[in-house]
Amino acid sequence: MPLVDIPGMRPVRLGDLTADLVRGEQGVVYVRSRQALGDYPRSIIDRLRHWAAVAPGRVFLADRVDGGDWRRLTYAETLERARAIAQFILDRDLSPERPIMVLSGNGIEHALIALGAMMAGVPYAPVSPAYSLVSKDHAKLRYVFDLVTPGLVFAADGEPFAPALRAIMKAGVELIVARRPPAGFSAIAFDAAVNTRPTNAVEAADAAVTGDTIAKFLFTSGSTGMPKAVINTQRMICCNQAMLAHALAFLTDEPPVMVDWLPWNHTAGGNHNFGIALHNGGTLHIDDGAPTPAGIARTVRNLSEVAPTLYFNVPKGYEMLCEHLAANAALRENFFSRLKLIQYAGAGLSQHVWDALERLAEATIGEKVMIVTGYGSTETAPFACSPTWHASRPGEVGMPAAGLELKLVPNGEKLEVRLRGPSVTPGYWRQPDRTAASFDEEGFYRIGDAMKLADPADVNRGLLFDGRISEDFKLSTGTWVNAASVRGAIIRAFAPYVRDAVLAGLDRNHIGALLLPDLDAARRIAPELAGADEAAVAAHPAVRRLFAERLGALASQSTGSSNLVARAIILDSPPSIDHHEVTDKGSINQRAVLARRAAQVEDLYAEPAPEHVLVARAAVRA
Repeated sequence: MPLVDIPGMRPVRLGDLTADLVRGEQGVVYVRSRQALGDYPRSIIDRLRHWAAVAPGRVFLADRVDGGDWRRLTYAETLERARAIAQFILDRDLSPERPIMVLSGNGIEHALIALGAMMAGVPYAPVSPAYSLVSKDHAKLRYVFDLVTPGLVFAADGEPFAPALRAIMKAGVELIVARRPPAGFSAIAFDAAVNTRPTNAVEAADAAVTGDTIAKFLFTSGSTGMPKAVINTQRMICCNQAMLAHALAFLTDEPPVMVDWLPWNHTAGGNHNFGIALHNGGTLHIDDGAPTPAGIARTVRNLSEVAPTLYFNVPKGYEMLCEHLAANAALRENFFSRLKLIQYAGAGLSQHVWDALERLAEATIGEKVMIVTGYGSTETAPFACSPTWHASRPGEVGMPAAGLELKLVPNGEKLEVRLRGPSVTPGYWRQPDRTAASFDEEGFYRIGDAMKLADPADVNRGLLFDGRISEDFKLSTGTWVNAASVRGAIIRAFAPYVRDAVLAGLDRNHIGALLLPDLDAARRIAPELAGADEAAVAAHPAVRRLFAERLGALASQSTGSSNLVARAIILDSPPSIDHHEVTDKGSINQRAVLARRAAQVEDLYAEPAPEHVLVARAAVRA
């Protein structure tokens, strides 16, 4: 595998991802990986057994409870406890029809339940804690409970989940908790499960697992309605790790060390990152922080103690981390000391954050650290594409993983991307109609995104993400609006004060935007906004003045109606998870926001413009 050695950048060994382009009928293009996918395990449990034999004393998992000291578990200890839990599971009437539902977030007990379930051949379903702890009506939680019909429910800390449990629990469903059992429920203690004596039945159940065995159900974010339960098989998980080890070849050079908070109920945290540690014999420090004002302090503490070899975060997390890296030399030196790769996901990384990361690395270790993103979805386990070179612009998703094939299909003015390969889901649990609609006649999964070739003459220059097909729309003039491009331009123009934007304009004469302020950043515009809510921020004269200036500057750079944002409103209330405006991972459901805030959308097009509507003066004549 080639060593990517760029002057001024820390060398890193990445794989060779090249592909052939084959042109089909009616403008269809196939991008087929030249690399055959090598061998991969039958089950991810095989990797646990391997490392427990090869490196029994190496720490696999570490976490903190309530901000305490690190709890550590070696590979040998993990295997021993997973076997005990597998026996505990086998002693119950559990199956794909009655799986295990996990309500709580990342932690050692969660990991052991997951590994024990997979060893026993019983699926588990990690559910977003927000469905229990943030939602007021628990509608999504009830929906996913009824969809998968669990026979066992797990919560690490039972007490906070009491209201959610009252909303879902039914006769015949058992509850297991590690701490503070909720009042009013009969709960099994986690210690009882982990102290179960395993029998030969555990090895027999594990031996019966195949690539087609369902490992878990992962729920989509519900961006178009209620979540779907994506079937994740052992084949998907295991071959995806082989794909990752091929693309990020340095993972096989030394056991990776990770500090990671990304939630395991999502594919990025639960499959990609957890899997990287387990597949490659690494150590995963479960970060109890998050990209919030309170959470970032915990992340900083963890990164001050543990130097990662690769690091994953969302753009907001990097933005907040950069502030601490700039102010804390000891943190900076530890963080960059052995870091090989920085990867972001979930949204585009703002240029000022990208520049800050490179500047901080250069000041600390004398060279930059490579920054990349990946591409994929819950349905692709998730890794599907990655650059194996230094990306030069946002949106570069690189080349398809080894063993994966892409299909680019003309759709309006774009090329819709579809995927086929062993890492793609067989479908959605108990929803055959949605499964059938998600695959085309050749068996390619319809992911719903668009891509284009970076260089139409050379497929191996890589692919560029070109937005969601469903989010693009036409103005009344017939002009197409590339929603992803316009949203990205808004976020860059308003950085760091806008977290996201919802675009209006279908069959209208101009683009309007509902701006979702980054509350922490916007509060810094004026001293009196400290602690202010969304309504106070949106109405403040200094905020409105600054936003109007940014809107005007953005409009002055427009090249026509397809990218001219003529009017905008600063939203004065946060998006609601119960009204499907925001997913549990923070993604905005554009259609739900437009529907719920229809009156504000109408305000964007009223004449004259209402007082709370910002008008780009340079765009009045457009």
